[in-house]
Amino acid sequence: MGIMRWVAVSQPHRRAMILVALIMTFAGLALVLNQPERTSLAWVGIPLVVGGAAILVGFAWPAGTGLPEAPPSLASSLIRRATWDGRLVRLFPVIGVMILCADLLYNLKLSASPGLQTEDTIAILAAGVFIVYGFVPPSFSRERDFVLTFVVALNAILVVPLLLARAWEANFERSVDFYSWVALAPQTGAVLRLVGVQNTIHPVTGATAPGLTFTPLHVGVQVTVVITTACSGIYSFGIFASAFVAFVLTEFQRPARRVWLLLGLGMVTAYVANVLRMVIIVLVGYYTDSSTTDLQNMLIAHSYAGWLIFLGWIALFWAVLFRLLPPSTTTPERPGPKKRGVLCGVCGYTLTPALPGSRCVCGMFYHVACASTVEECRRCHGPIRVRNATAKPQDPEMS
Repeated sequence: MGIMRWVAVSQPHRRAMILVALIMTFAGLALVLNQPERTSLAWVGIPLVVGGAAILVGFAWPAGTGLPEAPPSLASSLIRRATWDGRLVRLFPVIGVMILCADLLYNLKLSASPGLQTEDTIAILAAGVFIVYGFVPPSFSRERDFVLTFVVALNAILVVPLLLARAWEANFERSVDFYSWVALAPQTGAVLRLVGVQNTIHPVTGATAPGLTFTPLHVGVQVTVVITTACSGIYSFGIFASAFVAFVLTEFQRPARRVWLLLGLGMVTAYVANVLRMVIIVLVGYYTDSSTTDLQNMLIAHSYAGWLIFLGWIALFWAVLFRLLPPSTTTPERPGPKKRGVLCGVCGYTLTPALPGSRCVCGMFYHVACASTVEECRRCHGPIRVRNATAKPQDPEMS
C-alpha cells in the first residue's frame, strides 16, 4: 500500500492520527531533553520526533488533499496582533539568528559550562522555528502556528524562569533548584512517610538542590538522593503544558469552558506524575537494593521510570481529552466525495446500523457517541436527549 493510500485511509481518523503523533513526539522529546543515565536511548528520541512530525504533516494535514489556508484561530489572532498584522513576520529570520547568537554568547560568557545543555536545545529549537516560519506554505498555516506557539510556550516555561532566577541570584554560573525545594522534595518526602519510609529533606554541601536521605531495608546505611532540576521532571511538565496550550490555541477560536478545565486538570495530574516518579524511584531503592547491588536498582528506576510514567500518562490524558473536547471550531472543510444517507450533525459522517444513532426533536440526527460531546443541538440549540441508543437512523420512532 502506497503512502498516499495510507494518507487517504487515515483522513477520517484525523484526531486519532494526531494522538499517535503527539505521543511519539512527547516520547522523543522526553528522551532527548531528559536523557536516561548510562543509556543511549536519547538517539531513539530523534526518530520518534521525526516520525511524529511526519505523521502530522503527511497524515493529519497532507498537502496533497488541496487543503486551503486554515481558518482564523486563537493562535493566528495572537500572532497577527503580535506581528502588527503580519508586517513583522519578515523579521522572524532575524529574530531567530539573534536568539541563536544570544544563546552562544551566554554559553561563552556567563554559563558555567560552554557545552549545550537542555535549555540551549530548547532555545536553538525556537531559533530554527523563527527562521523557517515565513517559508512555510499557507496550506500548512495550522501546523506552522502550532509549532511556533509550542516553542514560544516551551521557552516561556522552561528557559525564561531559569534565567530570571539566576539573575535574581546575581550568579549565572550556579544552578537554581527553586522548583525542587518548593514543589517536589517536601511533597515526595511526605508521600514516602505515608507509606512507611522515614526520610529527611535537607541541604547538601556543594549543591543548590535539596537532598532526600533514607535508609534502605537491606543496606543498613543512609542514602541521600539529590533532587536537581534535571531530575525533577520539570521538562516533561513543560513539554505537556506547551503542547496543550499550542493545541488549544490552534484548534479553537473560542474554546469552551471545559477546555480550560481540562487544562487545569492536566497541569495538576502532570505535577502528581512528577511526584509519583520520585516516590517510585526511592521505593525501588528502599525495598530492592542491598549491599551487593550498590543501588543499581534505584539508578535503573531513575533512568527509565520517569519517561515511562510520563509516556503512559500522556497517552491516557490525550485519549480522554480527545474524547471529551468539543469539535474544533477551525477545522476547514475538505473536498471529497459527496456523502449519502443520514449524516451525523457533529462529525458529518453517515449513520449506519453498526453505529447507534439518535434524532433530536427538530429532526437532526447524531451518532450517540458524537451527541455526548456537544452540549446542544446544532440546529435548534436545544438539549439533545438520547432515548434509544440502539435504534437505526431510518427508524421514524427514534427521537
